[in-house]
Amino acid sequence: MPVRARIRALAPRVWGAVVAFVALVLLIVQMVRPLPEPVVGLDRAVSSFTVPGGGFAVPWPAEGQGAVAVVGSGVVGTFGTQRPVPTASIAKIMTAYVILRDHPLGRDEQGPRIPVDAQAVADGKAEDESRVEGLREGETFSEQDMLRMLMIPSGNNIARLLARWDTHSSDVTVFAARMNQAAKDLGMRNTTYTDPSGLDRGTVSTAVDQLVLAEQVMRYDAFRVVVAQPDADIPGLGRIYNNNSPLLMAGLSVRGIKTGSNTPAGGTLSWAAYKTVDGADRLILGAMLGQHVTGPDPNGANSLALVLNNSKKVIAAVRDALTSAVAVRKGQVVGHVDDGLGHRAPVVATADLTVVGVPGQKLTVTPRGVRGHVPRTAKAGTVLGELTTGTGATARRVPIALAADLVGPSFWTRLTRFG
Repeated sequence: MPVRARIRALAPRVWGAVVAFVALVLLIVQMVRPLPEPVVGLDRAVSSFTVPGGGFAVPWPAEGQGAVAVVGSGVVGTFGTQRPVPTASIAKIMTAYVILRDHPLGRDEQGPRIPVDAQAVADGKAEDESRVEGLREGETFSEQDMLRMLMIPSGNNIARLLARWDTHSSDVTVFAARMNQAAKDLGMRNTTYTDPSGLDRGTVSTAVDQLVLAEQVMRYDAFRVVVAQPDADIPGLGRIYNNNSPLLMAGLSVRGIKTGSNTPAGGTLSWAAYKTVDGADRLILGAMLGQHVTGPDPNGANSLALVLNNSKKVIAAVRDALTSAVAVRKGQVVGHVDDGLGHRAPVVATADLTVVGVPGQKLTVTPRGVRGHVPRTAKAGTVLGELTTGTGATARRVPIALAADLVGPSFWTRLTRFG
């Protein structure tokens, strides 16, 4: 048979072999090339939740500025322009914060003994500022009792004494620098401290910044005990009384924090109250600045009464409105796992996610620990992460998991996939 004829006879076999070889190569390539990683995707519809019940209006006063928040749930509302204004004695909250940060106390600890110096005795005789009288040079008080004298009767001379003790410097601006650094570390962008007592009108802040400080300082057990007291007995000195007593005794579960008043600042207040919701105590924090009465106001005394009265209305209203609601229900589909090959497995909440807030308050629901990539095969019920709302110890969280088995791709899917 001629050569050309032989070639023509073999051609179909050769081409068939080539096609078979190419097909085999493509099959091997399809079967061995990496599969796309399954990815969790959460529905945007569950990223926020508005507490039902209609809008809630905080009964703010007509002037000044204020802010109120529920710890773990966020800000309920603010009013007024949040511009720095004189704080008066609520500056002592930062003084206490720095002291406790530098010299921690347990709930029932007395702490180190702190001696009274001549300057504290002399400052105790000043007439136009709040002070603790009757101190004697050389006598000592525990750190806990010093904090009581600082926060309960609002002793300016105690604030300066603690500043000198903490820094070992007679220049209280050294302590003020520590206060300012603490404010910066906490993100209090519109706050400046020029003295530890708040008497100086250069010590300024905003209501929103004071909420930030309040949440941090209320984490100290020793601080919470002190500011909740309407009065206290100081060994060797006698009984001291709290300017915040009208609120502490008002039946609103108010447990602090600090009043302030002088002519530049008017009346100021940072407060803490509780309400039990779903069997747990929820901490409500608020601050109100720039409350000024018309007419005579010696050292801000009448403005102090004004800020106490205005704050009482806000506290009562927020406590009455505070409620719980289910943001995400057990079994609700909150997203899917996409295997990248056209198959999606639903992801569900494994329990109700309950939030605490006031009607109309918008809360953020955030995924935490959600695995960006999951196994190609997994059983229904496999936990993939959690949904949370709120922050800190009071944050609410529920696990999210696969609602159905996640199965690997079939032979045909692996063979025919593109991309």
